[in-house]
Amino acid sequence: MLPEQQVQEKVLQYETFISDVLQRDLKKVLEQRDEVYEKIAQYLQLKNVIERLQETGDKELKTQVDLGCNFYVNAEVPDTSTIFVALGYGFFVELTLPEALTFIEKKSKLLTELSEVLTRDSAKIKANIRMVLEGLRELQGLKDLPDETRRDPFL
Repeated sequence: MLPEQQVQEKVLQYETFISDVLQRDLKKVLEQRDEVYEKIAQYLQLKNVIERLQETGDKELKTQVDLGCNFYVNAEVPDTSTIFVALGYGFFVELTLPEALTFIEKKSKLLTELSEVLTRDSAKIKANIRMVLEGLRELQGLKDLPDETRRDPFL
């Protein structure tokens, strides 16, 4: 058995590791996943707009564009047969509506796969946090809580 002072030092090291490393990593992964979800939502919104344009068959479109800070201006699109799609890193490409739908499907699939990877990563980090907390419990000689009184601190 370790002396009480060494136990307290180990407990402090583990608590520091949880707060400085694991929780920071978990927050970063969850923020990245939220950004990916936001991109997926934007692509799905674009897909819906393109499908509506194809259904109506209109060659002209009148709309309002958000310039930022909820400041909107009226805009008129004279030809809706092509659309500019953001590829990333500031690059845009002009695509026909069917090409844009194909691109959106592929991009959405890639983003969904990325979100699944980030979800798995967050689950691994949560498991590591749980493992370190269990180690702390054992190190301090605390009894295990019954399952019905436990709760997930990350929900």
